[in-house]
Amino acid sequence: MGGGKINRLVLLAGELAALKVDAILSAGPTVTRALKDANVTIPIVMGFDDDPVGSGFINSLAQPGGNITGLSTLSPGLSGKQVEILKEIVPRLSRVAVFGSSIHPGTTQSWNEAERAAAGLGLQSKYFNMESPADINPAFESARQSRAEAAVVLTSVLTNTNRKSIAEAAAKNRLPAIYYTAEWVEVGGLLTYGASYPDLFRRAAAYVGKILKGARPADLPVEQPTKFEFAVNLKAAKQIKLIIPPNVLARADRVVR
Repeated sequence: MGGGKINRLVLLAGELAALKVDAILSAGPTVTRALKDANVTIPIVMGFDDDPVGSGFINSLAQPGGNITGLSTLSPGLSGKQVEILKEIVPRLSRVAVFGSSIHPGTTQSWNEAERAAAGLGLQSKYFNMESPADINPAFESARQSRAEAAVVLTSVLTNTNRKSIAEAAAKNRLPAIYYTAEWVEVGGLLTYGASYPDLFRRAAAYVGKILKGARPADLPVEQPTKFEFAVNLKAAKQIKLIIPPNVLARADRVVR
């Protein structure tokens, strides 16, 4: 939608609404925002959203309260689980860096979860903020200077649209890093653990079906992930001379060799 041109999304959203379709499936937060800003009143099903409450799309997960419902990728404990995985592959880990964007909804919650998990494992943690692509390399260099030994990269529009640059920065600074979607291993990321997006969109189709049968979005609670994917990139591990323990590798849903 919009051919990658975000400034066209609101206009196109209005054109889509004019077609008077029965429901719209949104491919992500940027599209949902455009639909909301265009005052589209047609039922909207989110294929996914990092934090639909924080984004202002719904009132609450249990009671959306408007014309938007669907799936959220904000899963309690996700960033904490990512810290645990890093501890498994770097047994002597003592300092972990967490990278995110403070302007992105959900970042504070995810950072707090990562911080709690790190403290529970006896690790020191430090947050590094990135609000533009120009912040990526300085942030990773700062983490290295702070003697970080591994990294968690949180979801945000910035991190999602700069995957390759971030994966390269992590490799350059020899930081074992874990990300949130399997697409990261395709651009050189080391590890990913997060919601299964194919599963989310299959579940979104069920929402569309319910709406077409007469259900109101306001009455359909927004669901959180139930299926997660773990991916490992052995090429990236070799690049930073890291050995992935066999028991961790055996749990991977996907391995890039």
